[in-house]
Amino acid sequence: MKEGFYGKFGGAYVPEILYATVTSLQQQYREIIDSKEFQDEYSQLLRDYVGRPSPLYLARRMSERYGCRLYLKREDLNHTGAHKINNAIGQILLARKMGKKRIIAETGAGQHGVATATVCALMNMPCRVYMGATDVERQRVNVERMRMLGAEVYPVQSGNKTLKDATNEAIRDWCCHPADTFYIIGSTVGPHPYPDLVARLQSVISKEIKTQLMEHEGRDYPDILMACVGGGSNAAGTIFHYIDDMRVRIYLGEAGGKGVDSGLTAATIHCGTLGIIHGARTLVMQTEDGQITEPYSISAGLDYPGIGPMHAHLADTHRATVMAINDDEALKAAFELTRLEGIIPALESAHALAMLPKIDFKPSDVVVLTVSGRGDKDLTTYLKAL
Repeated sequence: MKEGFYGKFGGAYVPEILYATVTSLQQQYREIIDSKEFQDEYSQLLRDYVGRPSPLYLARRMSERYGCRLYLKREDLNHTGAHKINNAIGQILLARKMGKKRIIAETGAGQHGVATATVCALMNMPCRVYMGATDVERQRVNVERMRMLGAEVYPVQSGNKTLKDATNEAIRDWCCHPADTFYIIGSTVGPHPYPDLVARLQSVISKEIKTQLMEHEGRDYPDILMACVGGGSNAAGTIFHYIDDMRVRIYLGEAGGKGVDSGLTAATIHCGTLGIIHGARTLVMQTEDGQITEPYSISAGLDYPGIGPMHAHLADTHRATVMAINDDEALKAAFELTRLEGIIPALESAHALAMLPKIDFKPSDVVVLTVSGRGDKDLTTYLKAL
């Protein structure tokens, strides 16, 4: 990354009222998060509160099925049930160091909302979470968790009432309260420095993978890394320390919905064109005259018409292979992991699992796949599919 850009993607395209706030964050974030004081507190909370390191589990039956050595990075075992807590804890510590008094966030599947509500309860800070009304209905359990934690959940009624619309509303709030409010963005999206900030906070995942692979395999790198990608935070965390290691192949699974040609998809890398969304230049699903088109995915966390600029660049330079995974493929993969390994994954993570049948593995291949979240939030969807 150079000056907030990954190749031609990135930057900070924000309303004038947010310019000073975003510039201040750009100027301070690295100094704060790289400081010993921050790192000591962050590491202690990740260890004692989140429960890190998350296990790296050799999935023997899945390995046998796909003819490789398949390890699962178990982010589903973190406190709050997903990788989102890694980022939320880091950002609230940053907010506190910058003197902010109020927290806002957006959420799709609700996992980032729950993580943000959790750290706000921990740090005694008021919290408002914007969530599309459609997602409020399909992720009801997470909504109740957020409310129990003391957050105000604001159902957004505009657009198709999903993640894009929740993000729009959170940015409007931020514009009205720039001085005292910190916006904890949940993914590697938004204006610089958020894509880099979130990737750095999530890089604890790949840092642990290096150590754990050395213990399991006697080397600190896999042959293949796999993750799902919507905005891209769990994927960024999974690959962060391996981006420049050409021994490692990267596979990312995005939400194909009903199919990339169906008009009901969230496969931004396959269907998007260069544009600006939520403060960054990246690939966007849009009409010829630049109007954002409504995405669709069975998975609320991947139901977004953009993609993080890091991942747009990795796809553009062919550093990562991106597959569009349809709803039915994701559902099938979720049930397979559940029946073979006794692990119920989040629907988001199932989009990574569904890439396994599409890759030709060698028996010697060491593969690490990040299970980004647990599937109890998606049980209603799974039961319907049964």
